[in-house]
Amino acid sequence: MTTPGLDDSEYAAFAWGRFRAIMAWMISAAAACSAGVIVVMAQLQGPLRVVTMLAVLGGVGGSILLAGALMGLVFLSSGSGHDEQVDRFNRDRLP
Repeated sequence: MTTPGLDDSEYAAFAWGRFRAIMAWMISAAAACSAGVIVVMAQLQGPLRVVTMLAVLGGVGGSILLAGALMGLVFLSSGSGHDEQVDRFNRDRLP
């Protein structure tokens, strides 16, 4: 079964909507994990400086968001048929 590619504007809107939904969940997960780390660090070390909290937000939150974005793009590529198109293109070019 082949899926329509992103050339189909209706399917492209569906695929990008699914990507945005994944990113919305990952933003909430990143915020929850970052807040949890800040709370635990504040309990262990006492009051935290703003720079420390920003570093945690950048490190923990940024890592989770990057992982979510890459995961979402893999799902977008696979679900939209791009992987099949590339495989078919490469198969046609090989002798």
